[in-house]
Amino acid sequence: MDCWYVYILECADGSLYTGMTNDIQRRVDEHLTRRGGHYTETVGAIRLLWNEAHPDKYSAAKRERQLKGWTRRKKLALISGDIALLKRL
Repeated sequence: MDCWYVYILECADGSLYTGMTNDIQRRVDEHLTRRGGHYTETVGAIRLLWNEAHPDKYSAAKRERQLKGWTRRKKLALISGDIALLKRL
């Protein structure tokens, strides 16, 4: 069974990049060496901040869409594990 991951990267311009993959190490390495998606090729990725495993591609894609709709503040609450703040946002 494949495992899929949703992840958030910190980029060189301070922005947060959200993506999904079935090989987290390979994909993060691609982003860090500017061989990832167009956005991180342009601005550069600094580090992986957060990731979450999913049992299949469908559930990972659903979660990725959800997170991409969140504000920066809400994503930072998720990353820091501040569940109380996350629920308020």
